[in-house]
Amino acid sequence: MGFLDIQNVTKSYGQVEVLHQVDIAVEEGEFLVLVGPSGCGKSTLLNMIAGLETITSGEISIKGRVMNGVHPSKRNIAMVFQSYALYPNMSVAQNITFGMEMHNVPKEDQQTALQDVAKLLQIENLLDRKPGQLSGGQRQRVAMGRALVRDPDVFLFDEPLSNLDAKLRVDMRTEIKKLHEKLKTTIVYVTHDQIEAMTLSTRIAVMYQGYVQQLGTPKEIYDSPANVYVATFMGSPAMNVVPAKIAMQDGTPHALVKIHDGSEQMLRLEQNNLSEWDGKDILLGIRPESITDPDGADRNSSNIVSLTNRIGVTEPAGADTYVTMELGGKEIIARMRADANVQSGDIFQFAVNMEKAVAFDPATEMRIKP
Repeated sequence: MGFLDIQNVTKSYGQVEVLHQVDIAVEEGEFLVLVGPSGCGKSTLLNMIAGLETITSGEISIKGRVMNGVHPSKRNIAMVFQSYALYPNMSVAQNITFGMEMHNVPKEDQQTALQDVAKLLQIENLLDRKPGQLSGGQRQRVAMGRALVRDPDVFLFDEPLSNLDAKLRVDMRTEIKKLHEKLKTTIVYVTHDQIEAMTLSTRIAVMYQGYVQQLGTPKEIYDSPANVYVATFMGSPAMNVVPAKIAMQDGTPHALVKIHDGSEQMLRLEQNNLSEWDGKDILLGIRPESITDPDGADRNSSNIVSLTNRIGVTEPAGADTYVTMELGGKEIIARMRADANVQSGDIFQFAVNMEKAVAFDPATEMRIKP
């Protein structure tokens, strides 16, 4: 049993079930990120933890206490909203202490908590200002401060950075990460941004169409995706997934893939459980960074395979150069070093790290486990 337990939870609106038997146990001090596209059910699940949405079936418990039917004010949770939800007529200090005032916390304790949180979030100089005088990042800090003074069992974040510009989002992401590492609080965080999910979390629940597609650490989600959806949703650029056929050679499985001229090349796989797939079609997943030039290949890999193919488009991106090419009848992306000598239209010898490749069943789109 976890600190926060979500057991067989479903949510229906009339005859339509939008969340399907969600099972997640969150340990104390964990940073769980619910990630997925709009409409996947992640915010609905967060609102059910908060008590803002009723549970159709299943149980949610915090510290062993079942929360079904418990009023949000009695759950000892704190929520940071996407819109910040600050009172425009109150000062920053009043916004932060308002919840404590409603719970009849002594004034002296309110001031102590206010000063501690203001120092932690570096907003001491903003306490007398109104929300309308603050930037987006400052408002977000105030919203976080209001949650922190509560000292709740669980913090809930609902896409808190989505209204910020790109640079500020990166800065605030770092601040939230530092805050969690310092306070060791239990956090459930909703986002549609997979970079936020990867960088902030201790574990990620990837959601799609009301189902948890995979629950695991960022490394597990990235390196060992449970299915094609997770493989292509997590990662920027996304994992390349191309049709291939398994061919056994000297007892070792190889993936046969078609290149630009219609011929096939053999890419040796690491998985030893693919002998039963000999002659059968699979979907081959390879991350862009696993396709590069020979000098940029991972020297620690035991399975770097050469692939000769025609370069489509090159896209310089500062620290990297992205290259497109056709593989298996699909356009895929390779990630090169910034100074890689690549030109559109060239026939180029790529180095492919097949140690990192994964195979999927084309019928179910589930990963063929090693």
